[in-house]
Amino acid sequence: MTIKLNERPVFMIGSERSGTTLLMAMVGAHPRISVPEVAWYYPRFRPYLYTYGDLDNDTHFLTLVEEMVFGLKTPFWGMPANPATIVREIADSVRERSYAGIYAALFGRYAAFEGKPRWGEKTPHNLFFVKEILEDFPDAQIIFMTRDGRDASSEYINSAFGPTNIYSAAEIWKLCQTVVKPFRESLGPDQWMDVKYEELVRNPEGVLERVCDFLGETYSREMLQFHTMTIAQRRGTTRDHAPLGKPVSTEYIGRYKYELSLRDQRIFAAVAGQELAESGYEVEVDPWPLSEADIALYKELDDRTRAAVLEAPGGHLVYESYNDWLVDQREARRQAGIWTTPAENFPIGHPLEEEIQGFRAPRKWKDHFGIQRRYVSHSVTL
Repeated sequence: MTIKLNERPVFMIGSERSGTTLLMAMVGAHPRISVPEVAWYYPRFRPYLYTYGDLDNDTHFLTLVEEMVFGLKTPFWGMPANPATIVREIADSVRERSYAGIYAALFGRYAAFEGKPRWGEKTPHNLFFVKEILEDFPDAQIIFMTRDGRDASSEYINSAFGPTNIYSAAEIWKLCQTVVKPFRESLGPDQWMDVKYEELVRNPEGVLERVCDFLGETYSREMLQFHTMTIAQRRGTTRDHAPLGKPVSTEYIGRYKYELSLRDQRIFAAVAGQELAESGYEVEVDPWPLSEADIALYKELDDRTRAAVLEAPGGHLVYESYNDWLVDQREARRQAGIWTTPAENFPIGHPLEEEIQGFRAPRKWKDHFGIQRRYVSHSVTL
């Protein structure tokens, strides 16, 4: 089922730590475009729709609405809402009984809340679901952010989420670059745009003018005041997103040169050197030889560490707990006979399925360490 909106939706995608949040804040500062916090709806729900059964059934449809509404990392995106009635309100406002219908209703509600006619979305891993996005919203416009993978990896390793060693960071960055190639090559210039982080921060006004041309919008200097907006100010209070609370800066270009060891730079070159060069970045070192045993060790240490730090300061335990709960609900519906045959949808069965969904640690190691779930947080939840 597809939905045609009066205003074309905008999807901003890219590897995490590649500047997608900066672009989200800038585009969201445009007077006509509303961009709420990340939703993670495509990675968390779209491949698993078959587990909800027939959406013409009221109970099944309301289950999907409820899980999407209460699955937002930032509750209700800050909109005033009555938790007792919002599920029914969203269900009653959909244009069609489908995932896309719910999606459009939620984003439309946020745009109306901000008094803007058009909406956009930034969830980095939506890049794995471009095909599905275009199935749902055929006239969507997509902006893909690219950043030097070594800088992105440096931020990954030093953040409270994502890969914890250079091999795992390079692996997911490489996957993000390769998975979008077919769409970059096949989609027209009115539907796909590439933006480099380095160009954006060096020449923000010039790049944003090109972004607005692509979107068919008039450039507004308000976009440069992104750091004064609610989302940027809120994120700016956190360690991992502190730069968002300040004007755009070039100081984070080339950070890998002093944050990654020479050995780490060589490991990155071994894993993703080809993709780095294809993206226009110079590979300055020779690849580090990696054995199968080295790779297996890097992967296991990364998985173990991710699980162990979920409860650490700045960890993402609340977000992770809801993701785990969603998986439990799928299994409960299977046992209730709502679905029986797994769908052959990407990323089901992929070695990085949990990573692609947005899990911050594999279930195997959370269970191994006995990580207890928590659903309430008193800190900023992103």
